[in-house]
Amino acid sequence: MTLRFSNITWLDDKGHIKPPIFLYLMIVFLSRAWCIFAASLTQFDDRAGLVRLFYPEKSDFLWALATGIGAVLLFGLIIAERKRKSTWLQPIFKQGRWIIALLLLVDAIVLSQRVIHDHFVFKASYALDLLFVFWSVMYLLQSKRLRYYFNDWQIEKSD
Repeated sequence: MTLRFSNITWLDDKGHIKPPIFLYLMIVFLSRAWCIFAASLTQFDDRAGLVRLFYPEKSDFLWALATGIGAVLLFGLIIAERKRKSTWLQPIFKQGRWIIALLLLVDAIVLSQRVIHDHFVFKASYALDLLFVFWSVMYLLQSKRLRYYFNDWQIEKSD
């Protein structure tokens, strides 16, 4: 029998499981339309040009923004869990894996719409997006740490 102490790095100073780094990467990936939108606001001559570069169809961009709102709200849940405040959010937080799965599904649908609008022309950005969605789904299914993390927020009883 081998002892494994790698799980100790999962814990913070209060003994709660820290959010995995890949969870943060998934949130950034799912909210990338908001990043593109924010970057487009800095261009003075053609504000919509950068958005059209990544999302030629307006409907694809709006769906990506909707997915991004879900990711930002999930990030808010992570912040609430870290601070252990707003315990009324705990039941929603426990469904975090399902929320991410739903957001990844919507993102995959948006990606398929983008591919259809480009008449099935291969683009490396589509392939990278699909690869990241695939790895994210695999991570959701396989990660013990993520499963434990979303179940870690318990209501603390005062004695």
